Amino acid sequence: MTKQERKKAIIFFSAVALVFMIGAILTGGSGGGEEESVQVVMRDAVMHDVNKISLFGLKDVNPGLIAGFIVSGIMILFALICRIFVIPRFKLVPGKFQMILEMVVGIFDGMAKTNSKHLNGFMGAYIFAAGSYIFTGTMFELLGVQVMTTAGHPITLPAPLADINGAIMMGCLSYLVIMSGGIAGNGIKGIGKTLKDFSLPLSLSFRLFGALISGALVTELVYYYKAMSFVVPVIVGVLFTLLHALIQAYVLTMLTSLFYGEVSEKTEKKPKVKKQRGKKRVTVVNQDPAA
Repeated sequence: MTKQERKKAIIFFSAVALVFMIGAILTGGSGGGEEESVQVVMRDAVMHDVNKISLFGLKDVNPGLIAGFIVSGIMILFALICRIFVIPRFKLVPGKFQMILEMVVGIFDGMAKTNSKHLNGFMGAYIFAAGSYIFTGTMFELLGVQVMTTAGHPITLPAPLADINGAIMMGCLSYLVIMSGGIAGNGIKGIGKTLKDFSLPLSLSFRLFGALISGALVTELVYYYKAMSFVVPVIVGVLFTLLHALIQAYVLTMLTSLFYGEVSEKTEKKPKVKKQRGKKRVTVVNQDPAA
């Protein structure tokens, strides 16, 4: 990197930091979360028993469910646009956007082929979808989409998987996909191989939920105290969100592909060895008649 490029980079990041600082100062007059106690904020971030959102007036649901609907809609719309307008125009010499798409798909496809050497076509598609959902859903929190709760005050939608229900469903879905690989590779015996790791769905669920909720709790704690509610929450929130989006997408897809590869591997039947009865050997001694 040349000196001019370094100067441009420093100026750019300084300008971004200045914008964040001005925005934090302008929006920080509320005192940093003094309307609710920190205990209520942390409990609601985990249990979601205080702030509820009305789903079309039919039922009060957790904010994570609304965030999940929005993220799913964004991903489906993006996939349709790519399939209709982008993929048919792919060229032999790829452009930047085509190169990025091929690189991302190649990463998950290579992960599936490396860890799941049997029946890895479906596994590549699943971990691509799961990893994309985890990354997009986690980064969605940075948009700061606000909705009105049933109590009449605004709330920022969290990441869909920061809700324990969403994390459990992702873990159970991954477990069912792993079981399907065992059934496809070994029939009914594959169910037994999968059920041996009965704690796997809980492990996948709570690892994902714990990692995502920890970032939200740290940001809430930082923002709650007035002395730290300027600029610092922006940096902490962005770093925690980006790291969790990358790490958790990698961890869940890697574990899913590993376990899928183990249970889908066909067990070779050992050939039966037939026991042969030993034959008695008869030794004939030539006797000399002259003896």
